[in-house]
Amino acid sequence: MITMGVEEEYLLLDPVTALPVPLADEVRAASGMQAMTEAREVQTELLQAQLEAATPVCTGLAEVGGHLLRLRRAIGAAAQKAGCRPVACGTAPLAGGAPVPVTEGERYQALQAQGARLVDEQLVNGMHVHVGVPDRAQAVGALNRLRPWLPVLVAMGANSPLWRGRDTGFASWRTVVFGRWPVSGPPPRFEGPGDYDRRVGALLRAGAILDTGQLYWQARVSERYPTLEVRALDVQLTVEDAVLFAGIVRALVATALREEREGVPLAPCPPEMLHAANWHAARYGLHRGLIDAHGRRRGPGEAVGDLFAHITPALDEAGDTREVNRLLRLFLGRGSPADRQRRALASGGLAALVALAATEGPER
Repeated sequence: MITMGVEEEYLLLDPVTALPVPLADEVRAASGMQAMTEAREVQTELLQAQLEAATPVCTGLAEVGGHLLRLRRAIGAAAQKAGCRPVACGTAPLAGGAPVPVTEGERYQALQAQGARLVDEQLVNGMHVHVGVPDRAQAVGALNRLRPWLPVLVAMGANSPLWRGRDTGFASWRTVVFGRWPVSGPPPRFEGPGDYDRRVGALLRAGAILDTGQLYWQARVSERYPTLEVRALDVQLTVEDAVLFAGIVRALVATALREEREGVPLAPCPPEMLHAANWHAARYGLHRGLIDAHGRRRGPGEAVGDLFAHITPALDEAGDTREVNRLLRLFLGRGSPADRQRRALASGGLAALVALAATEGPER
């Protein structure tokens, strides 16, 4: 069974004003959080109004869901004691006049010196799925084969329509914010692990990035774990949605690994078309369909149908087909996360939006 793990980033908001509050250290120090902190299940992020939760290595979707629910509830309880509320939305719906302080630490301070105003605006949260791979060569081969599917993930998982109190018109504004870093967006095609390492080394020597953690591509070969890390998704509103995408991503990687072993010819994927498709996905989500890597316009049903036709054999092999299809029906019935945010804001204002995105609710 191919293993996986999920990382989720959350914003800490004032429960009354919905403004980000720099209380990450207080939340991590709250009673009952120490063991999770020591196990690195709950970690700091770039800004002091953010936390990251990381599941252990998992083999099944139920295991992923159980850990995410446990972590979300624990962080929610600790945040309540610290006087804030963690929310799973891809961008901060509001921001105050003063920037949120950067978390202490040499690396974070270096990022602030490099990124300047961009760091002030890094109030964005993603969901990262790590999928186990046999070796680095197969990881790079699978990465090449994942590229055409990244815009579909961006469109489906878009959960960041709001920014500084306004609707941006984008389904995933986080994708736009993250795209402003030097190395970001869909990754390029690589000729193999040697080519990957040479090109990353060139970026490091040039000073374009501080370290490999700054490879902000939407999918990359992990430097810390024997995994392929897919980072295209905004953090998801619910555990059910997160589990759905964990299953989809694992099946995508499993399919890519199989195609790599079997020598299936790599489909052409021009970088300019892929980047245009990615922007279109961030702008419209699934509302106006998608542009695929060949430049064709695909309706929302066609795009999702193409994805599932591609990964169904891998879902079958993992025994995930029934559960992923059930979660997909639930997801489509609720509407996209960006649409859910907009509906909550229209019907009940910021209070309803914060309640929708809060991590600690029983339905999460």
